[in-house]
Amino acid sequence: MTAPRLEIDLEKIQHNARVLVQRLAPHGVSVTGVTKACLGSPEIAGAMVRAGVQGIGDSRIENIEAMRRAGIQAPMTLIRSPMPSQTDRIVAAADISLNTEVDVIAMLDTAARRAGTTHGVVLMVELGDLREGIMPSDVVAIAQKVLCFPNIVLKGIGTNLACRSGVSPDAENMAELSVLAESVESATGVPLDIISGGNSANLSWIFGGADTGRINELRLGESILLGCEPLIGEPIDGLFSDAFTLVAEVVESKIKPSKPWGEIAGFTTEVQAQFGDRGQITQSILAIGHQDTYPDGLSAPPGIAILDATSDHLVIDSGDIHTPVGAEIRFQPNYAALVRSMTSPFVTKAMKGQGESVVPGKISQIEAPNGFITPIVPQPAPRSAIGLSAPG
Repeated sequence: MTAPRLEIDLEKIQHNARVLVQRLAPHGVSVTGVTKACLGSPEIAGAMVRAGVQGIGDSRIENIEAMRRAGIQAPMTLIRSPMPSQTDRIVAAADISLNTEVDVIAMLDTAARRAGTTHGVVLMVELGDLREGIMPSDVVAIAQKVLCFPNIVLKGIGTNLACRSGVSPDAENMAELSVLAESVESATGVPLDIISGGNSANLSWIFGGADTGRINELRLGESILLGCEPLIGEPIDGLFSDAFTLVAEVVESKIKPSKPWGEIAGFTTEVQAQFGDRGQITQSILAIGHQDTYPDGLSAPPGIAILDATSDHLVIDSGDIHTPVGAEIRFQPNYAALVRSMTSPFVTKAMKGQGESVVPGKISQIEAPNGFITPIVPQPAPRSAIGLSAPG
């Protein structure tokens, strides 16, 4: 097969989404499956829909349009603040958008009126992470203004945490969101359908026995796609952490010194310090680099160490593992590496796994053309992980 490639197991993604939907349901919380890390893949969106998510969220209207053209009929939410230049496209393809600016909502109203439709709006509230959001003291007044737009439907309020500044969802900020929802309803007389508590970072809070209050929706991407909780980076019990595997091909394999020689210019002392003299090593170069992924976000197979990366090359120390030219080496990407690999035109996307019965912990392996095999073994969640138990 072509390399580099991202192997995507749709059945594992569907499994992860289904488990999270089932575990959140007793808490009165529904799931919007987020596809922004997957370039709006219709196949991945379809897997989420089959798992029971209430809708699909994406940050790019281009991705939402692509999913619509591919036949995804689920409700669609634009989860990034709308660009004024795209308001006509947004009301045509998205059912709901997350908003913070009255002027932009006015443009959405005008676009919806031209299209003979209505558009749903969720007002995003700033609760400390300092990304997007209306200040809490202004939420009621802005909600009242939104109700003046005839082609806009106020669907609810929401927030986003742990994205820019690392502020964690907790009892205090989630309770504040619930109180704000009550205030908006009291001031406007309009019931809010959506109180969106945030993203995958909210899972520890919910499954830690929290009183969810009015929170009734989460926007989940990383936990569905990678089976992990992003605040601490730990795998979630019962979910697959290997639904995505990045495969790269060896283009050079040689015994080389571990330390460069000659005058080194333009590098800091700290950078030079990484070149410790460890004698001769088995160094291989893979045809993948910063144009294809986020190298620091790759987990290598046991016995292989990532040394460095350039725009086009990944340099590894393969130790005692034989990695001849043509061998394929398999890596597990984190969220940042997944985003870059999905959006790189140089990485082939290979969907697999439809129709197969899969179980977390199952060992699978794919043999490279030269016989080099790297097992793919999902890492079990340690006892200190967030410890989600199976439903029922």
